[in-house]
Amino acid sequence: MCPMRRSPLALVLLLTALVGCAAPSPSPSAASAQPVASRSPLFTLSPTPNVTPAPAETSLPSISPPAPSAPGVPLTLVQLLEMLPVAPEDRSGYDRALFRHWIDADGDGCNTRREVLVDEAVVPPTVGGGCSLFGGQWLSAYDGLVLTDAGALDIDHVVALAEAWDSGASAWSQERRMQFANDVDVSWALIAVSAASNRSKGDKDPADWLPPDAGDLCPFVSAWIAVKARWGLTADQRELDALTGLVAECPGARMSLAPADQ
Repeated sequence: MCPMRRSPLALVLLLTALVGCAAPSPSPSAASAQPVASRSPLFTLSPTPNVTPAPAETSLPSISPPAPSAPGVPLTLVQLLEMLPVAPEDRSGYDRALFRHWIDADGDGCNTRREVLVDEAVVPPTVGGGCSLFGGQWLSAYDGLVLTDAGALDIDHVVALAEAWDSGASAWSQERRMQFANDVDVSWALIAVSAASNRSKGDKDPADWLPPDAGDLCPFVSAWIAVKARWGLTADQRELDALTGLVAECPGARMSLAPADQ
């Protein structure tokens, strides 16, 4: 059985105030996917003046943040955004194969894709030999679909591999690119979503794509900025302008500064 790497709140996307793609798979069928009429935001932001709190069983303990200087300290999105260097994008030389994924980093028999699927399941699947998954149920955060077929989900890199390459990963070592592509050390870098929503997003940044569900706007933008700050990635001017406007719509959002290991 794959060890849990994140809290149960990850199944609703990424994190709380503490702060991919899989091989091509068929789009969810009518039998295995249905829209959710009403659901909680992707994750809870703090403070949350206009956000309905998550159910008690998925809530994390409240946080009294210390001074915003050390890793792990919740910062405002404005503070995190100011950490992103501004630089033009450059995709020359990009190849998806330069980001090795999905690996079994801990040697437990479950690769990154399946660990995320196990961790984020609303109804846990049965894990068989070779980490094969049977049954289970998942909530696709981007579009609110409930999926009952693991093969109908993609694992989305919130900041796509191509976007990471454009933003500084082209200068990284192969090892660091592999770490980025399999980042399960935080709960908001990789998420399980419907194949359709993931492929709609593709490698676009927030200047060109946002989740269809308006209630997921701030969580997605928060996670995007936090991933870029975590990995020391840059933002191009158009992306920065879009993020600046979007951050203004999320005044209560806070995410943690969680630098990736060098």
